[in-house]
Amino acid sequence: MSTMERLFKLMAEKKASDIYISPHAPILIRISGQAVAINRQVLTPEDPPKLLAEIVDAKRQQQLLDEGELNLGLARTGIGSFRLSAFIQRGSVAMVIRYIPSDIPPLESLNLPGVMADLVMEKHGLILMVGSTGSGKSTSLAAMLDHRNARMTSHILTLEEPIEFLFKNKKSIVNQREIGIDAKSLSVGLKNALRQAPDCIMIGEIRDTETMTAALNYALSGHLCLSTLHANNSYQALNRILGFFPLDMRPALLSDLSAGLRAVVSQRLLRATAGGLTPAVEVMLNTPLIRELIAKGDFSTIKDTMEKTMAEGSQTFEQCLARMVVEGQVGREEALAYADSPTNLMWRLQNDFSNRPSSQPPANAMLDSDEPSFREISLDLGAN
Repeated sequence: MSTMERLFKLMAEKKASDIYISPHAPILIRISGQAVAINRQVLTPEDPPKLLAEIVDAKRQQQLLDEGELNLGLARTGIGSFRLSAFIQRGSVAMVIRYIPSDIPPLESLNLPGVMADLVMEKHGLILMVGSTGSGKSTSLAAMLDHRNARMTSHILTLEEPIEFLFKNKKSIVNQREIGIDAKSLSVGLKNALRQAPDCIMIGEIRDTETMTAALNYALSGHLCLSTLHANNSYQALNRILGFFPLDMRPALLSDLSAGLRAVVSQRLLRATAGGLTPAVEVMLNTPLIRELIAKGDFSTIKDTMEKTMAEGSQTFEQCLARMVVEGQVGREEALAYADSPTNLMWRLQNDFSNRPSSQPPANAMLDSDEPSFREISLDLGAN
């Protein structure tokens, strides 16, 4: 078994999220949010290209050298899928590989708000999953789509770069197109999507004006469209969308966004008191009041409006985090570290929940398995 195949197996066994391969450093593996070296062997500049050659062909290796970047999905039977990002840094090859389990987790198993199951069953509108890299938004989005897949007869079309989770047809037909393989480019895939008569369209990520425009057009033409966006919360997401467009196009954009947007769901992963990671989720539903604020471009008052109106299904990060602390899911300090407003969260903990029992985790709440040692996950790269 090659070194890379053993690394793939190790990631699956340890439920690792990422592995980092770079010259002049040992290989790092990330488990429950913590990065730790698999052993003390420092890689030479010649090692990463050799490891890459074990998993991609000569054409892909040359693409990396020509373009400085290589992104693709890898599948391993019985283990799962992996997302490879290889790149050139300081003249040498480096890689980051993300592990994606073979089975899509049931939506109800992810400790997510129940409203997410309702959102994905909608007939039309735009739903955005936002969060930083590694926040679990891709997993949540896949679980939402599979929830619909199992319960509604429809055509689900995905445009992904690369494909991460493989869906099996259930009540719905799921057609997955990988950009660069099944579609020449995202632009071509977007232009032809409606010709494939989908009920639900999932775009892997919105990065530019063209993709954002297409997503809104799908939502406004009677389709349900889901996608991801790199932003920390709904406020940042809305401002990032605005930034895609020049000033003269923004009035029309705000009108379309207020009409087509269904929800912005923001997610962060926190260390749970029982070990592992658990999601904290902000849900901004496009209620009539929120719709009016979006149309005006008044994003700064949206969070305050969410807190005051308390629309069913909506919640801010602080509302979610306060509940998680009270229920003992996460510790107070962990919650404060991930709050948009630690002051707001402290107020909630001291007032909203002052009569409820304390949820401070015991000193030994963190499981030993969350502190991986060299001995636990050692791997002899010299053995084959």
